[in-house]
Amino acid sequence: MQDPVFSEHLFTSENQTATFAARLAQHLRPGDCVLMEGPVGAGKSFFARAAILSLLEEPEDIPSPTFTLVQTYDSPTGEIWHSDLYRLSHPDEIEELGLNDAMTDAICFIEWPDRLGSYRPENALTLVFENGQQSDERHLTLRAQDARWAKLISGVYDDAN
Repeated sequence: MQDPVFSEHLFTSENQTATFAARLAQHLRPGDCVLMEGPVGAGKSFFARAAILSLLEEPEDIPSPTFTLVQTYDSPTGEIWHSDLYRLSHPDEIEELGLNDAMTDAICFIEWPDRLGSYRPENALTLVFENGQQSDERHLTLRAQDARWAKLISGVYDDAN
């Protein structure tokens, strides 16, 4: 069963996408999981990089975890995990990576969450990315079971005003 949609956005530039990612990140706390779905090149890694960079005290390189599977960062808010599960062959590898523990103790950005299987957290925020008609356009749909996320996203908009 898919989580209900509570917010949809069309970003017409990378700057708009990065700004939304940074504003969202400011509301995240350890134990929050942001699951990112969408085709290759739809902006999942870009979004995660912008969010992570906004949480760090000192700017640093934020490489894609495509080949390492996981990149971790220390921030004043707590540990941040960025995972790309595209290359996982079985959900049991989630435990080997330590991601199951990180999902309760860290802020997690997880690309290709369909690979989580039974490890998929019920209280996560799911971001569904789709390419727009123009090269920089991204359509973003936000889904969640937990009503807390709708309130959190309204706080993101309050920050923008």
